[in-house]
Amino acid sequence: MNFAVLVFPGSNCDVDMYKAVLDTIEQSVEYVWHLETDLSKYDAILVPGGFSYGDYLRPGAVASLSPVMEQVKIAAEEGKLVLGVCNGFQILTEAGLLPGALRRNQRLKFHCDTIDLTVENNQTPFTLEYQEGETIRIPIAHGDGNYYCDQETLEQLEQNNQIVFRYKGTNPNGSISEIAGVINERGNVLGLMPHPERAVHKWLGTDDGKRMFSSILSYWRQQHGTA
Repeated sequence: MNFAVLVFPGSNCDVDMYKAVLDTIEQSVEYVWHLETDLSKYDAILVPGGFSYGDYLRPGAVASLSPVMEQVKIAAEEGKLVLGVCNGFQILTEAGLLPGALRRNQRLKFHCDTIDLTVENNQTPFTLEYQEGETIRIPIAHGDGNYYCDQETLEQLEQNNQIVFRYKGTNPNGSISEIAGVINERGNVLGLMPHPERAVHKWLGTDDGKRMFSSILSYWRQQHGTA
């Protein structure tokens, strides 16, 4: 399986994402600069966290207009897997690949911690190896993680089971309905604020993020008859 880790000016979690793929599932992975105009060789595209373009205008806004994002849209339309984490989640919403928007944290402060999440939907390509309702611990590090959508969109997300993760116990940023991660209606584009790539070894404090990467590989193998 071939993974692409997109790199924008200001990305700072690209190395973490790259190493997470190698350390957890040992698949082919490459950095892809934001000016790239061909992603056809990749089976999954990872959009990492950081501060793309210094968060000018608003986080993810400028990066969403980069040439590579047109190719991400094409890949998503083809059914390829796209995962956006933190700033990557912001980029995917700005690009229209996911519903809603990410606003400033409710308390207007950067929040860095390891928190509890509830797995709301384990029937996605990204969560096959989790249990529905399971509590997992994943790090967060963001100042603009307050997920918002209007009431109609929220109802659609609920009805379509598109809310994949919710904050449990503590809502660190004021996200509506405690939403930490959502998926598109087709089920192949996931965005979440917490960082699974920072949770792949027990010595990091938790390895609960490891199963997200192994779920992606398991799904791909099922689709290609190599499971």
